[in-house]
Amino acid sequence: MIRTFLRVLGLIYFIAFLSFGVQASGLIGLRGILPYNEYLAGMRQALGKTAYWEIPSLLWLHPSDAALAAVWVAGALCAVVAVVGYYQRAALAACLVLWLSLCAVGQDFLSYQWDVLLLEAGFLAIFVDDSPVRIWLFRWLIFRLMFFSGAGKLLSGDNTWRNLTALTYHYRTQPLPTPLAWYFDKLPLGAQKASTLFVLVAEVGAPLLFFAPRQLRHIGAWISISLQLLILATGNYTFFNILTIALCLFLFIEPRSAPRTRLHHAVSAAVAGFVGLTTGLLFLDLFAVNLPPGGNFALHAVAPLRIVNRYGLFTVMTVERPEIVVEGSDDGETWYGYEFPYKPGDLLRAPPIVAPHQPRLDWQMWFAALESYQQNGWFVKFMLKLLQGEPAVLRLLQSNPFPHAPPRYIRARFYLYQFTAFGEKGWWKRQERGLYFPPVSLK
Repeated sequence: MIRTFLRVLGLIYFIAFLSFGVQASGLIGLRGILPYNEYLAGMRQALGKTAYWEIPSLLWLHPSDAALAAVWVAGALCAVVAVVGYYQRAALAACLVLWLSLCAVGQDFLSYQWDVLLLEAGFLAIFVDDSPVRIWLFRWLIFRLMFFSGAGKLLSGDNTWRNLTALTYHYRTQPLPTPLAWYFDKLPLGAQKASTLFVLVAEVGAPLLFFAPRQLRHIGAWISISLQLLILATGNYTFFNILTIALCLFLFIEPRSAPRTRLHHAVSAAVAGFVGLTTGLLFLDLFAVNLPPGGNFALHAVAPLRIVNRYGLFTVMTVERPEIVVEGSDDGETWYGYEFPYKPGDLLRAPPIVAPHQPRLDWQMWFAALESYQQNGWFVKFMLKLLQGEPAVLRLLQSNPFPHAPPRYIRARFYLYQFTAFGEKGWWKRQERGLYFPPVSLK
């Protein structure tokens, strides 16, 4: 089963590299929205030599579009080697270094929890075998992932989780719902409350079974897997659900207390000590307990490596769905909209099924709509790229209403979107709420 996990992990790495790679030039390439070479230069100027630790990336060696492409292509090839089964640990170690190199320079576009979860799982996978300590390290990871998410919901003070109404909002307000989410949104209130209770049980109660005897542990595993399948059916969360289910395999693997070498014991103790210390500090921080002297320094020191992380999805439920509609004009009077490939726009278009691919610009537009454009510097740069007609950025969109020359003016309007009801036309309906970004031009 361990070899199966390693093959699945290789497949997830392949998905991650390929999914990001086809978008990389438009997102962080030298002519992209957030050019990574400018980011590295700025951080080196601000931090000096410590920038190389704060941003651990092979791309320091030669910041160029060719190097960016080489990293994700090499990562995808190493992932294929891991899937095939040759030199799996070496291939996965290379994937870890290459994925970290991208995450370190990805800025807003590579800062999702599944991105760092892949790094943490990939780090442990280098050492994985069926010895008790190493199996328990994976069980500890899946416990933290689930428990942090559940505890975060309860500790956030969000009333929608406490009164069990969170899922009455979730299906229509999540970043990229699937068509099934439209139907789940129509469930009666009693079913929605029962579903919300199931989420809390799966994230707070079930993880406690991960350390119980085998039969109870298996029950906890199946509850967690069931939750991931439901999330997978109603939302597009890239490779997150697949990776979480893969980690649940370690709840079915029984450790073997076979004789091991001294080196094996030393490595196991070192990795367990490192993980135990850092995650212990994260637990104290979760429950707002003051960290011991040096605790903040330790967490900050290891944070750039992204191999021990905080988790917690949807700790505060979004109860409305604001959407940004970007428009261009040649005369400042007649405006034409840019269509994104996956996020809601056209009211008649069905929600997509796009996972395990992650359209990262579409995702960032969801976050930007929850704040102002002043809080999202990348959005201003995105609007500038549209005014410039940058091809690498335009390839991230589904349609460009200005195929021959970029518009003279650009703006963004603000809408509240909702699912339609039974009998209403289309999948979405919306209400305009004014300007999100005022009309501007290069002049």
